[in-house]
Amino acid sequence: MEYYKLCDSDYRFMMVVWEHAPVGSGTLVQLCRETLGWKKSTTYTAIKKLCEKGYIQSVDAVVSVLIPREKVQAKESDYFVERTFNGSLPSFLTAFLGDKKISEQEAEELKKLIDSHREV
Repeated sequence: MEYYKLCDSDYRFMMVVWEHAPVGSGTLVQLCRETLGWKKSTTYTAIKKLCEKGYIQSVDAVVSVLIPREKVQAKESDYFVERTFNGSLPSFLTAFLGDKKISEQEAEELKKLIDSHREV
């Protein structure tokens, strides 16, 4: 599937879907009203649009996820680092950390993560 970048409203909608799926469309309308302030028609428009893009499906008025949150977040992160930092992870980390300090445990977790993704 080709990746489509999600606009902010679609991403916020998907956050609701990921949290509750599989979910009935009526329940999803209520959840979107409560969390996003959306009207019924807005929710149904989002369902239709994201079904067409292949992110979700709606079968018998039950909405389920086709693309997991982690996959979308990974693509969004790649796009952000590429666009903002010309693809440089060290530049991203430098900007992200700024003047913040991390604990020894956090540093060790990051080292393990980096080692597990190192090219061999």
